[in-house]
Amino acid sequence: MTKSEQKNKQPLWLAMEEKILGLDSQAVSTDKLEGTIQKVAGELDGDGFNVSKHGGNLMQLRWAIDKMRTVGKPMLKDLNAAIAAFTLEDLADPYAATTSLLDNIGGTWPELRYPDRRGEVIWAVEEAKLDLLVAKAKGLDGDAGIRLLLGEEVAEPTIIEKMQITDDQLKEVKETIKKELAERARVQALLDKVADKPENEKVKHLFENNVAEALITEMMGVGQDVLNAVKKAMEEELKEKQRLAEEEAARKKKEAEGPALEDISAEDMLAYIESIREIMEFSDVEKEIRTMCEQSSIPKALVDIAVTDPGKLDELEKNAEG
Repeated sequence: MTKSEQKNKQPLWLAMEEKILGLDSQAVSTDKLEGTIQKVAGELDGDGFNVSKHGGNLMQLRWAIDKMRTVGKPMLKDLNAAIAAFTLEDLADPYAATTSLLDNIGGTWPELRYPDRRGEVIWAVEEAKLDLLVAKAKGLDGDAGIRLLLGEEVAEPTIIEKMQITDDQLKEVKETIKKELAERARVQALLDKVADKPENEKVKHLFENNVAEALITEMMGVGQDVLNAVKKAMEEELKEKQRLAEEEAARKKKEAEGPALEDISAEDMLAYIESIREIMEFSDVEKEIRTMCEQSSIPKALVDIAVTDPGKLDELEKNAEG
């Protein structure tokens, strides 16, 4: 158990026990006992406690040293050993751990059960839990340790001090956690919309809404095999959509280009050629000719001839008339 930073706020019984903890067997032997009591009383006076000139306090010190001599060891030796034996799991509930501790050593030290002392015991147990949490946190990678302490509701100034980080670093981790919680809420809302759908459709829905694989696994409890199967099915579906889109684009292109030369009737051929000649009277620029021909729905095959070999139009026209 450590001494409070503000000695005047430390209870007298604990200050006494800390002094007693530092005594050896020779110091409390019968021939040296009185000198030791006076020496400890003087040290306590120097720490801000009125002991040497306060009858009640001096008597309390004598009783505490007499108890140490009777038991054969200081109270804090037993108390510190009992606290040191706790694991982090044991300290999940500090109050329950304190009760267990007092059940173990309370027979020897019943005074630890006194209302004015139990609070200090609980505080010591809580400090032990904090020390174990910090030790565990320091062994974790990245910001996992800071997350652990935040999750255990350790005070932020304590986290900054114990983990030796800056206030900005702590804020950064908290902001990251905030974003993660927001993302989880978004994903849960997405899942709620497809609550009645099969598992694979739920996974697909999350993929389509840019949810990370790790989060899908976490929130849906599915394995990588399920994710891989859904991704494969989506890839096949995408390929099919792409194939259909390409076919549709080709169809529209062919439709926009109009029929091939051999598929144009003689009557339509004559009408198209006449329109082309009228257009070419307005412009001899290829781009403009193509644009006006497209607007007039003239087949691309004829337009290509008009801009590359306009003389061939006469031949086509003669064939159509003949």
